This record gives sequence, structure tokens and C-alpha cells, in this order.
Amino acid sequence: MSQSVTIREGKKEDIPHVLQLIKELALYEKAPDEVVVSEDQMLEYGFGKETYFKFIVAEINHQIVGISLYYIRYSTWKGPMLYLEDLVVNENFRGNGIGHLLFKETMRIAHQNNYVGMIWQVLDWNEPAINFYNKYNASYSDEWLNGKLSQQQLKDYFSKS
Repeated sequence: MSQSVTIREGKKEDIPHVLQLIKELALYEKAPDEVVVSEDQMLEYGFGKETYFKFIVAEINHQIVGISLYYIRYSTWKGPMLYLEDLVVNENFRGNGIGHLLFKETMRIAHQNNYVGMIWQVLDWNEPAINFYNKYNASYSDEWLNGKLSQQQLKDYFSKS
């Protein structure tokens, strides 16, 4: 890539761009209607009294072209792990090593903080992402199922009790 890429810690002012990239990822993953979080919520959860996530950005000419959004998850068997929630590079900038720079910096954060590892999820049909992670000798689990309850399911359950 001929243009210089800067990787830096995310700031409040970045949230609109971060949310746009998250929506771009949701569209790619065939789930555009699943993104319901607002900029205000992201500001509150990322920079409020309690923070639930952190992120780094990739910039070219002061334009955000990629993000790595993560949080710390605690494993009762292993200890603290960095959970990579989203790694997104704008479609127009893919294939230029930006994802590598973001992933490498995320790995550095996990290593520097002495976390016991770094984990993430990838859709089983997302060949480009799987191939990307395979470059790092990633391993995958076929033993665990991902369980979840939506906000509506929680409401429904407690409205019956």
C-alpha cells in the first residue's frame, strides 16, 4: 500500500466511524438488521463510568479504514483473555495488510497485558476470515456451541414469573 497506515487507540470522536464499520460488517455477514446499538450507547459503554469494550483504529490520511474492537473476558479455568469482538477493514481497503496490522496490535495488547490468550468467533462460511486467521496458526473448537438469550427472550422469561 502506498499510503501510510496509522494504528492508534480509539477515541470518543471515532464512535460514528466505528459504528459505520460495524454496520458494514453486519451487511457482509448477511445480518444488517441485527445492529441495534446507537452511537450514544457505544459512547456510554466504551467511555462511560464502566467501560465494556476498547478498540483500536487504522487510519489513512486521518480517515478511519479499520477497527479492532475487544474486551476482556474472564475464564474460570484459565484467567483473563482478550476477546476480539470485531476486526473490520473497510471493503475498499481490504487486501492491503491493514487487517494484519490491526490483528498484530491486538495480539500485542493481549501479550503486553499478560492475558492467558486471545479468542474470537468466525462464521464457518467466512473463508476469507478463516484463511486470514489461519496465517497466525489459529485453532478452532468444534466442541462448544454458542448459546445466547436475546433481550426479548429475557423479557419474556421474566414477564412469566
